[in-house]
Amino acid sequence: MKTPSDGFSIGLLAEAAGVGVETIRFYQRKRLLPEPERPRGSIRRYADDDLARVRFIKSAQRLGFSLDEVSELLKLEDGAHCDEARSLAERKLEDVRVRLADLLTIESVLSQLVARCGATRGAVTCPLIASLQGRP
Repeated sequence: MKTPSDGFSIGLLAEAAGVGVETIRFYQRKRLLPEPERPRGSIRRYADDDLARVRFIKSAQRLGFSLDEVSELLKLEDGAHCDEARSLAERKLEDVRVRLADLLTIESVLSQLVARCGATRGAVTCPLIASLQGRP
């Protein structure tokens, strides 16, 4: 989308970035996105840099970075601090690996419980419910 000659309104910025207007306002409250000045008697206008910043935030979030981590990355966005960015990414990668291991454990346990549920017949207590209640 080409930037209008006088900049984006908040609605156009949100549309171009693929987010809602409230997301733009939320990022501003979190100080991830600066709020442009409002010319007297007019509406705020956002530039291409603002659009790039929102897209940067969303891309980082898709990789699993929290907004606090995104804030740290935004401080490094000039690309001159690769070691610091790599350090943040390494921490995020370790977090992802831990969560993956946890998810694999959850998958295994649920798979076993589902199989046990499918094997029970009659008036037997449901193995899944019994497990969640802490009963053998």
